[in-house]
Amino acid sequence: MRRSKTSLWVNRILLWLVCLAFLFPIVWLFGIAIKTREESAAFPTVWWPSVPQWQNFTEALTAIDFLGYARNSTIIALISAVLGTLSSSYIAFGFAKLRGPGKKVLFGILLGTMMLPAIVTTIPLYIMFSKIGLTDTYVPWVLWGLAGSAFNIFLFRQNYLTLPEELEEAAIVDGCNYFQIWWRIYLPLSKPIMAAVFLLGFVWAWGDFFTPLLLLSRETTTLAVAPATQYIDPMGRPIPPLIAAGAFMFAAPVIVLFIALQRYFVQGFATSGVK
Repeated sequence: MRRSKTSLWVNRILLWLVCLAFLFPIVWLFGIAIKTREESAAFPTVWWPSVPQWQNFTEALTAIDFLGYARNSTIIALISAVLGTLSSSYIAFGFAKLRGPGKKVLFGILLGTMMLPAIVTTIPLYIMFSKIGLTDTYVPWVLWGLAGSAFNIFLFRQNYLTLPEELEEAAIVDGCNYFQIWWRIYLPLSKPIMAAVFLLGFVWAWGDFFTPLLLLSRETTTLAVAPATQYIDPMGRPIPPLIAAGAFMFAAPVIVLFIALQRYFVQGFATSGVK
């Protein structure tokens, strides 16, 4: 009994240490956001400002079109998350339930694409989109969403393999086609994994820096790019407190979204590996 209590407290202490390690960058960023420019550049580092500069957050909102860039980020993130979730689910349903020659080979090729670094395809994608006139538009994100994600397809497929075959057979007897089977039966039964995939897609699109920087203009770019490139003084020098304040407000919606969906997020990953 003593040993079990001791191991319980050890586990709790380790969990608290891990949580503090993950929270430290957020606290550090917040500390820079409420410093003066002199304190942010001081050496040795001033860990906490003598007088918090709360007006930095207000200035970060007004110095650039913060809400406009936040709208652009929301549009792109929702496009990627919603379309990516639905398309990945539908493709995974085909891999899990449809029968046909070469299905395992195609699925293996799909999983193999996860080993290809995204940076390898960046230049070819930019050339392709620029040639057909799709730069400075959100159409590339629509196309990426419709194409699905190999990792998300894998998660959905593992979840669909856990569902009994009798559901599909009963639906076919009732006259449903395969699209209706997916839409009316399998999709509603995969809500936890849908929440997990939606959250992954939203966070990826919301935090993506390089792709909007490459494809979008100054007016249509996202909140991931604007704070790093537009908080500058008349001399062209970056303003660290404003960058930190903008970055903190940029990260806040994702943190809130994760807290709201964390139960479904954990449940989705847990059920995707059970067959």
